Amino acid sequence: MANVTAITGFFFMGISDVQELQTLCGVFFLVMYMAALASNLIIITLISLDLQLQTPMYFFLKNLSLLDVFFVSVTIPNLVVNSLTHNSFISILGCAVQVFLLSSFTGGEVFILTAMSYDRYAAICSPLHYDAIMNGGICVLMVGVSWATGVLFGAINTAGTFSLSFCGSNVIPQFFCDVPSLLRISCSETLVLINSSLGIGLFLGMSCFTCVVISYFYIFSTVLKMPTNKGQFKAFATCIPHLTVFTVFIATACFVYLKAPSNVPSIADKIFSVLYTLLPPALNPLIYSLRNNDVKCALKRLQQNLCHRGSLHLTLQRICQWYSALQAESKICKF
Repeated sequence: MANVTAITGFFFMGISDVQELQTLCGVFFLVMYMAALASNLIIITLISLDLQLQTPMYFFLKNLSLLDVFFVSVTIPNLVVNSLTHNSFISILGCAVQVFLLSSFTGGEVFILTAMSYDRYAAICSPLHYDAIMNGGICVLMVGVSWATGVLFGAINTAGTFSLSFCGSNVIPQFFCDVPSLLRISCSETLVLINSSLGIGLFLGMSCFTCVVISYFYIFSTVLKMPTNKGQFKAFATCIPHLTVFTVFIATACFVYLKAPSNVPSIADKIFSVLYTLLPPALNPLIYSLRNNDVKCALKRLQQNLCHRGSLHLTLQRICQWYSALQAESKICKF
């Protein structure tokens, strides 16, 4: 029998071997992470508090932002800590949790984006029946199925990945635990379970991609038949943000997972891997808010409410101070 020693953990291949550059990258990604986190939390807060944003489109957008918060928090904080402490070790359990969460949130995001494309299809192609098609129960059901399917896909993907044996190198050529990198360092010869989980993931991904393509085929066909340019512009304005978000997410994922495997990835490969987990969550709020008047108006209303409450609080505080001073003065007069 061959002398095989099972490993107990993994080491990530960092952004750079130079510690000063690692620290600089850690600070940079920390700033980017905080910006992505803050922008998505602002979107969630606006949609939750503003009554004029209580529509199916913004309901899906709120869940997309929530998924983005979780998605970016799986890998970037760990990368920042590793870069600042120069310690890239992760246990097998920690790696399994990372694979599960990353797969779950990725799957959930793909399904939410697919649901959003159907929402745009219903709004543009069947405007008279939109309220009946996208009622509250249907929206909650679509979001619930998206989250549940993401969790199920994450569990299947994690079980398939960690059914493998890791007895060779314990250095993952990546800055987080992902399935392609773990397959690269596995010494298992039987890959039935992992191939099955990858097949399920590919089927779900292609199904969602096909649904989005079909939705936009009907959307563009309907928009081009509109008699006025104003109607066409308004319809395109509601679709372009979603289409841009979906394209950025798919493009970065394809670059990371469909490129030729390499045991020693280049600096460009490492940076694009970071961008895959950081770029979509950071860009999504900007894409949906920069050209979206509803979100801009909601932000202005929130600012006005906060300023009003702040001025009201300051006024009450001054009244209390004046009343206390008046009481003290009356006591002196009585004396």
